[in-house]
Amino acid sequence: MLTTAHNGARDGLIVLSGGLDSTTLLYDYRDEIALAVTFDYGSKHNQREIPCAQHHCRQLGIEHLIIPLGFMGQYFRSDLLLSGGEIPLGAYNEENMQATVVPFRNGIMLSIAAGLAESRGLKRLFIANHFGDHNIYPDCRATFAEPMAEAILQGTSNSVELAAPYTHLSKSEIVAVGMPLGLDYATTWSCYVGGETQCGECATCRERKEAFALAGVPDPTSYLQ
Repeated sequence: MLTTAHNGARDGLIVLSGGLDSTTLLYDYRDEIALAVTFDYGSKHNQREIPCAQHHCRQLGIEHLIIPLGFMGQYFRSDLLLSGGEIPLGAYNEENMQATVVPFRNGIMLSIAAGLAESRGLKRLFIANHFGDHNIYPDCRATFAEPMAEAILQGTSNSVELAAPYTHLSKSEIVAVGMPLGLDYATTWSCYVGGETQCGECATCRERKEAFALAGVPDPTSYLQ
């Protein structure tokens, strides 16, 4: 079973991309997270996200590791990867974003993170999958996360629990969670294009803009468009 509640113990490891969702989760559970892990898997925007992840871990005094997964960028097929095609522009929907699916990305990352949590004696593993991704990314759905949670629980000697508290939240609801936490969203990254500045036109930028608008708060992000 997926866990969602705060437990007050600093016994957690978080998979932290440096994006809006996982950085909110980092701040939301900061008193319970002992270690953050970012995976460098060859995406077009890894080198923009990773400094954001590093920055927020420094801000909160949380240990941060970067684990290279270069084989994914080399062998997997996805337009999200440096080896793939152009990032689609337009609406954040299944038709437009299907090309950005990285096969079994969360399954691979959670397996590695679970082993690391077990090695460190940590009891919980945090991931920031959310409701808005469900139709597009199969490894963000509750139907993936729930059996994965059982596999991690049964496959680790210290019974690591998978915590996915945003599974049923929209991105605007995640922004609403983060706003009172002192999180500067200007230092998070969403744009899949991976340029010097977030483009404002790709689907993930559009989704980000919409999330702030629906949450009723100003968007602090600098965009090209």
